[in-house]
Amino acid sequence: MLNFSRFTLLSALLLATGAQAADTGKPVALVNGVAIPQSRVDLRVNVAAAQGGQTDSEELRKAIREDLINLEVLSQAADKQGLDKQDDTKQQLELARQSVLASAFVQDYVKNNPIDEAVLKQDYEDMKSRVGNKEYKVSHILVQTEDEAKVIAKRVKKESFAKVAKQKSQDPGSKDKGGDLGFTVPGNFVQPFGEAILKLKKGEISAPVQTQYGWHIIKLEDTRDLKVPTFEEMKPRLEQRRKQEAVQKAIADLRSKARIE
Repeated sequence: MLNFSRFTLLSALLLATGAQAADTGKPVALVNGVAIPQSRVDLRVNVAAAQGGQTDSEELRKAIREDLINLEVLSQAADKQGLDKQDDTKQQLELARQSVLASAFVQDYVKNNPIDEAVLKQDYEDMKSRVGNKEYKVSHILVQTEDEAKVIAKRVKKESFAKVAKQKSQDPGSKDKGGDLGFTVPGNFVQPFGEAILKLKKGEISAPVQTQYGWHIIKLEDTRDLKVPTFEEMKPRLEQRRKQEAVQKAIADLRSKARIE
């Protein structure tokens, strides 16, 4: 049996953009004379696909039908007991109503405010210019003071960089790997860390570099050409980001016009 919680379902609805089917055709079940429409099953199938990547199948639909019957049986029993009149229940029902309406607003806004492809292409070009055409394999040692960094800068000229990193680095994510940060682009780092990488040649070690996290000794291990994804490959991600920004702006605009006391 599928275990769909109400709030999980509503969260998924906020991300959904597909239109809901009309309540047409024969219901999937009658519970004490109350119809469970086919469209409700369709909606749950769409949510399952959006959340967990499940594919539409007869087995999935049967499981959802059983789950909806259970929900109807329980909700009818709760109504008979007057639980819908309890304060906590009324608040939860109101939150559910607001969540559904918020979902409907988001879906309608996204549908009626499509992102111009020219904007996405410009975003793609900006992304390419930021990441460049090379990846850099970097190791570093992080300490908290400049004096510590100066001492380590001298040590790594004579000793293994990885060995010193394991002994002295305070970066828990890379310390046990000898300071190895893997291949990445300089733009992914805080500055001036990223800028320092660009000044190094393969095998070179930087002077101490200060960032908000402390003092770093950086070693450029290797470089390789960066294969940038095509526009078509990046388009869904770029479009999703723009949609999220647009919805956030719409919410901010609504809040600015609302009387909030």
